[in-house]
Amino acid sequence: MNDWLQAHREFWQPTPFTEPNPVWTRRWPELSAKVDAFSGDECQRFENDPVVLAHSLANWLPALAELECLTALPEFTDAIAASACTLREVRARDMPGRKRLQAGAFAAAVKPLNAPVVDWCCGKGHLSRTLLPLSEAPVTGYEWDPALVEDGNRLARRAGDALTIHCQDVMAEGLDLPDGAHGVALHACGDLHRQLIIQASQQSLPRVSLAPCCFHLSAREDYQPLSGFARQWNDCLKVNRADLKLAVEETVTAPARVRKQVQTFSQWRLGFDGLQRQLRQQDEYLPVPSHPGWVAKGDFRQFCGWAADKKGLTLPDDTDYAAWNAYGIQRLAQVRRHELVRHLFRRPLELWLVLDYAVFLEEQDYSVRLGTFCQRSLTPRNLLIDATRANRG
Repeated sequence: MNDWLQAHREFWQPTPFTEPNPVWTRRWPELSAKVDAFSGDECQRFENDPVVLAHSLANWLPALAELECLTALPEFTDAIAASACTLREVRARDMPGRKRLQAGAFAAAVKPLNAPVVDWCCGKGHLSRTLLPLSEAPVTGYEWDPALVEDGNRLARRAGDALTIHCQDVMAEGLDLPDGAHGVALHACGDLHRQLIIQASQQSLPRVSLAPCCFHLSAREDYQPLSGFARQWNDCLKVNRADLKLAVEETVTAPARVRKQVQTFSQWRLGFDGLQRQLRQQDEYLPVPSHPGWVAKGDFRQFCGWAADKKGLTLPDDTDYAAWNAYGIQRLAQVRRHELVRHLFRRPLELWLVLDYAVFLEEQDYSVRLGTFCQRSLTPRNLLIDATRANRG
């Protein structure tokens, strides 16, 4: 995985949104022409099934034929088992439907639960409440946000659940987990899930099970591997916070209204990007901050005025906004196609990170299972690390 990612950096490291003509489009012109010719329907199909896209492009980039094998993992549960562990809707008060199903699938994948469970960064305790009926021991939640702690405990009391959520900053120095606890985390972000891995190993917890998310949310700019194996490897992949965003860019859950809004704002930003490059006579991307709500209610011209003001630019009176808006539409189509190629390396990068976690845990005398706990359609962040510490006599 490491060598495969190293060999193909030119395809996944440049960001199509900020680089109109990445180097690979010039080095691999036939591949670029093939991708640029994709229809909208083909783009949609390939976005939904990256493996099919990889096979379709393997004639131009043979290494893509390896993608399916590289990313194949065992499935830890099935629909029937997940359904049996999912809270019934009448008991899942204030629990979003998709989160309810994710928690049920996670619970099915980590059964049986024989030790006291600590739900790490538990929010309102959705996973905690799901695990409680399945556990032979107490379930406790840790959450730093007082409002979520209050809501979670209120929901537990209302349901009659023997669950307590503690207001706890899991990054605090000197935090001690209960002896013999089973640490679990469903989509704790970045440094938070890495802290669970480190804390569990330092305290020799018998078991830790986590589905990691948002790897880029870290205090460090550059990723520091956890495993000694990776740290001592001269050819180990070097990635930074911006690179790690690639691993979590996939979404299959956004509603149509949100997707439409994102498309419009992306067109506007790309249109303004072309305009600012011409005005500044500099062929480089100029970051623009998040726009306020009133900008979203306007049109492309108003967006350009707001963005130019933010960046200290003066827009000429004869600016052809219609032409630059059309440019933004054209660029977004190009970005979509170039991102298809870049996103083929998304799952391998995510697996590279998770394998580093797994190797670290193995170095700490854990036996590690790595697989998926649900289908990608339920959540793209469906990887599960389930580590059990070896008995040492």
